[in-house]
Amino acid sequence: MDMQYVWWIAAAILVGVEMMTGTFYLLIVALACLAGGMVAVVGLGSGWQWGVAAVVEVVGTLAVRRWKRHYMATPKLTNNLDIGQRVSVIEWRADGSARVAYRGTYWDAVLDSASTPKREQMMIVDMRGAQLVLGPVPA
Repeated sequence: MDMQYVWWIAAAILVGVEMMTGTFYLLIVALACLAGGMVAVVGLGSGWQWGVAAVVEVVGTLAVRRWKRHYMATPKLTNNLDIGQRVSVIEWRADGSARVAYRGTYWDAVLDSASTPKREQMMIVDMRGAQLVLGPVPA
C-alpha cells in the first residue's frame, strides 16, 4: 500500500474521532496527516512527509489555542442575584457617586466607567462590598 493512502486513512479516522470530541485539536492532527499525504503524492520521502506533518501540526495547534483564547473567553460567573437588577437613582453626587433605592432601602453606588451616562434608571453590573456598581439599562 502506498504511503499516501496510510496518511489519508489516518486523517479520515481522526476526523471521525474529532466529531465525537469537538476539541478541534484532532482536526489539526487530521490536517497534518492530509499534508503528509500530499507530500507523499508529490513523491518525497518519508522524512519530508513527517516533517511537513509536524510543521502543520505545530502551527495548527498554536492557531487553535490562540483562537480559543480570543473567542472562547469564559464568562464571569457569579452567585450574586442582585447583578442585572434595575435600581432607581435618588440623587447624583458631585463626586460621581449616587444614592439609589433598591430592595426597600438606600444604597451607595458608583458608575462602572466614567463614560457611562447618568440616568434615573440604572442596572447593577457588579458589587464592591456594600457599594453597587451601576451600568446603563439595555435598550
